Formats: sequence, structure tokens, C-alpha cells
Amino acid sequence: MPTHLLGYLTSWFLLQGALLALEIAGLAMVVGLILGLGLALLRLSRSAILSGIAWFYIWFMRGTPLLLQLVFIFDVLPAVGLTFGTFTTAVVGFSLNEAAFTAEIIRGGIVSVNRSQSIAASALGMPPLLTLRRIILPQAMRAILPALANQTISLIKGTSIASVIFVNELTFRAEQIVAQNFRFFEVFAAAGMIYLAMTSAVALAQLGAERRFDFMREDRGGLRQRLLAAIGRPRPPAPESETHPEPPRERLPTLIASICRDLVGTDTDPCVVCRNVQKAYGAREVLKSVDMTVHSGEVVVIMGPSGSGKSTLLRLINHLEPLDWGEITVHGSHVGYERVPGGGLRPIRKLAQARARARIGMVFQHFNLFDHLSALDNVTEAPVTVYGQSPDNARGVATRLLAAVGLSRHASHYPHQLSGGQQQRLAIARALAVSPRVMLFDEPTSALDPELVGEVLAVIRGLAEAGMTMIIVTHEVGFAREVADRILFMDGGVIVEQGDAEQVLDRPVHERTRRFLRMVSKTEEAVA
Repeated sequence: MPTHLLGYLTSWFLLQGALLALEIAGLAMVVGLILGLGLALLRLSRSAILSGIAWFYIWFMRGTPLLLQLVFIFDVLPAVGLTFGTFTTAVVGFSLNEAAFTAEIIRGGIVSVNRSQSIAASALGMPPLLTLRRIILPQAMRAILPALANQTISLIKGTSIASVIFVNELTFRAEQIVAQNFRFFEVFAAAGMIYLAMTSAVALAQLGAERRFDFMREDRGGLRQRLLAAIGRPRPPAPESETHPEPPRERLPTLIASICRDLVGTDTDPCVVCRNVQKAYGAREVLKSVDMTVHSGEVVVIMGPSGSGKSTLLRLINHLEPLDWGEITVHGSHVGYERVPGGGLRPIRKLAQARARARIGMVFQHFNLFDHLSALDNVTEAPVTVYGQSPDNARGVATRLLAAVGLSRHASHYPHQLSGGQQQRLAIARALAVSPRVMLFDEPTSALDPELVGEVLAVIRGLAEAGMTMIIVTHEVGFAREVADRILFMDGGVIVEQGDAEQVLDRPVHERTRRFLRMVSKTEEAVA
């Protein structure tokens, strides 16, 4: 029996069937992935019609047996003039079926990625397809790969169904042999072992792919070094980052003047102008006729209780949210809008390019770093892919920025390997890498432990010294007093009070401002 089993395992007749099964499965998976990606994007579309069409296709293909689908293509379509051979029928049938399943696998992976990743990409001027390719899909692969590998293994095994339309694949050939010699056990055991070998190859490929996309995996080099030391082998050479000296740390004001050049305003011309800005979410009015002017080189701090519309105003300036009414200009131009006859505004199609032209740097409350990229790659991503800088030039600027914010020794680290203060400093470096005309800070220290706040505020002080135009949403009274040229206090979607730091913080006119400052002071005393 073992001799017979080995003979069947090496039988060219069976191996040819296995090769045919792999060809069908490989082609079907490639086509299914392409169609599945398209279906997944349609399912995520804001268009109810497109999303509905994709949903119906997935519902129908998943809900009907693959066997019937193959028979329909092979036997019914010729009646309307569409005739396919057995191999082509198998590839088409499996591809159309796989598209439905892979669409849901891909969609599940995409929605598993935090929405903050696409928001951060949009703020850097990345268009949707570039964001999908460079930011979303690489992170989604961690969720996609296990399910996709399972689907591939099922597809390889499922090619046996193609025997119903007389495809001469592995199972069909095994049945032909058994019909002649009746050696059921040896023949089918050999076929099963060949299937196991093919699916094991997929499982091994899955392990390699998961390792490639697992950016959360910790470096195990330390364990390897200890094992080498234990058996007396020499330690491998140190990484380049450990052997090369740390680059000189430039002062931020000097560095900003170098990389931003003429983009940092030094005159008193208006940089950001908001006129009658209104925004509502359903029945809830968030902003009610806000007027604000920020001049070039000015540092404006916006303070106010949660829900007063501060963060929404920042997102409107960068067109991360659409305006309901009013207008916002940055250096005299609308970001993502164009004026129409009659004086109104309408959104333009190329919103990403408009954001890129506006050169607005944005730093978020919760960092919104790209989790799958190292610190250096986070900083170089937008300059290379959006602004067309050469990789070498972008890396040179990024290296200088990382050194300036004290992160040169962490250039190869991923965001999850950094402290909160380091992540926020990295976010500032990433925003500066696009040579911004204006910087927006959305509560840059509120997600940090108190002992980490100082290191982030020190970087922002350097930007203020450089003359960078900044709009900062913060609750840090001491910091606001130190860097702000002007402070705006917002409540209920309106600007209640504004003036210089001494006026607003020491001699507020409105009772609502005084009550807020008393509350903040008590909170700071409790933390201290």
C-alpha cells in the first residue's frame, strides 16, 4: 500500500490535475480580488445607487450555490450566444463568485482602519485614491490577510466542483483512476495529500505576508542577540542608526526660515479670513455667524468649553468639513470652493489639490500619525507623494526636522513605539514638512500626560519665534499667555470675547469668560 500511495503521489496524471486546479484558483483569485476591490469601494460609496448595486451583486452571488452558477454559465449562456470552454467557464464562474466574498473581506479591512488616518491624509492634501493605496490598504491588510488566505484555501479545494462541467482537474482525475482500479484509499489519500501540499503553501505565504504587514510586531532582535551570545557567536553589526552620529540639532526658527522660505508670512496682510461662518450637524448648530481674521505671522489662540465649535472651525478652514454658509479664505483664496455667478460658492472637484495648494499644516489632538509608517516615513510621505519632491530631498528635510524636535534617534521607530509627547512632536514635524503657510493646532496637549506637555509646547514656542502663522485651540492658560498675540473665547458657536492675552485672561469682560477661566484654573491647580 505505501508503494502504491507513493506512486500516486508522484503520478504525472494527478499532478497535471493539481496544476490545472492551481491555474483555475490563481486566475480566479486575481480576477476576484480586482472585482472585489471595486465592489468594496462601491459598497462604501456615498451614492445609494452604486452601493445598492454592489450590495445586490454580493447578496445574489453569496446566496446561490457555486455549482448552479457554473452550470448556468456552461449550459444556459450558450442559448444567448455566449459559449465558453470548460476551463474558461471554471475561471469565469469562480472569479465572479470570489468577487462577492473578497469584496466583503476587503470592505471589512478598510472599515477596520481608524477614520483618523484618512482625515490626516486629507489634511496633507492626499487625494482619495492615493490615500487608499498608501495609507488605508497597507493598514487594512492586517485584517484582510487571514480571511483572504482562508478564502484562497477554500477556492483551491473548491475547484473540485468544476468536475461537474467536465474540467479535468485533480479530483476528477482521481475519480477516473478509481473507476479503473478501485483503489479508493490510495488514490484519494494521494489526492488529499496533494491538496494539503497546495493549501500548505498558501498558509506559509500567509505567514510571510502577515509578517510583512504587521507593523505592530515588536523587534525580536534582542532575543536573537542573547541566543547568539549564549552559544559564543559574535554579535551582528549594529544598525546604521546606532553607528552614525546624531545630526546637529538646529533651532526651529532658523530651520523654519530655511524650509518654508517665502511661505512664512512676515507682513500684516490677512492670512485666514472667516466671514459669517455657519455650520450645523442636523438640528444642532455648532457655529453661528463666526467672523475672524488672522494676519500673517500672528498667533491666535482659541479657548472655550467643549462643544463650543473650536475644533469644527479649524476643520472648516482646511475644508475637512464643508461649510453650510459664509466663506473662508486663506491668503485670499478659497480652499476647495469656487465663486459662481451671483456671488455664491460651490465645492470644486479637485479638493485634494486645493488643500495642497493652500499649504495648511494641521496637528490633531490625538496625533493621527500613520501607524504603518516609521517616524521618518511619516514626515516624507506627503512631500514625496503629494508635492512631488525627490525622496532624497524629502529625507534630508525630514531628518533635519526630526532633529529639531528631538526625535533624530527615533527616525526608524513606529508611532506605537513613541511616547505621547514624542508622537505629537512627530505630528508637528510631519505638518512642517509641507512648508505650510499657516499651522492649525487642535488641542495639541490635551491627550498628553502633564509631564509631557512641556516638550510639545516648547516646539510650538519655537514656531511662534519663527513667525509662523498659527491658530491654536488649547486650554493651557499659561501657554496661551506666553505665545498668543490674540486670544478668542468661544461659547455656543460664537466668539464671545477677543483681545490680547492680558485683556482676555486678566480682565475678561464677559461673565462666561470669567467662569470658564476660574474652572480651568481650578483644574490646573488640582493637576499640579
